[in-house]
Amino acid sequence: MFRGRFSLEDLAQQVVGGFLLAGPFVVTEEVWNLAKSMNWLQAGVTVCLVLAIGYGTLYRADEDRDADEEGHVAGIPARFVSLVAVSYLSVVVLAFAFSASTVFTDSSPTTTTFKAVSIGSVFSVVGAATADSVF
Repeated sequence: MFRGRFSLEDLAQQVVGGFLLAGPFVVTEEVWNLAKSMNWLQAGVTVCLVLAIGYGTLYRADEDRDADEEGHVAGIPARFVSLVAVSYLSVVVLAFAFSASTVFTDSSPTTTTFKAVSIGSVFSVVGAATADSVF
């Protein structure tokens, strides 16, 4: 069954899935300790993981969905752009809402927060892509 074009319903499913799996990682001290110890190469690897997991889940694991048949934003499928945005923004919103960077960082909070967001987004993209694909 072909699911058709990306819609507001799909975005809502991504948001629910993204927030669902992002929450536990935003409030876990171990994630913030990992972020403090990460270098920039490791942070870059997590960004690549988010992109690979998201694309693979949307377009490779789901044989009914074709990236070429969807709307595009600057040549990139709109569903994929939305997925990546939701994955990162859900972690950022929760980190801000829970004041996690204030609680878990003592020095260079911006750098540590970016790295913690990159870690949390690896899990958030799994939830967002799964919710979009399953429902």
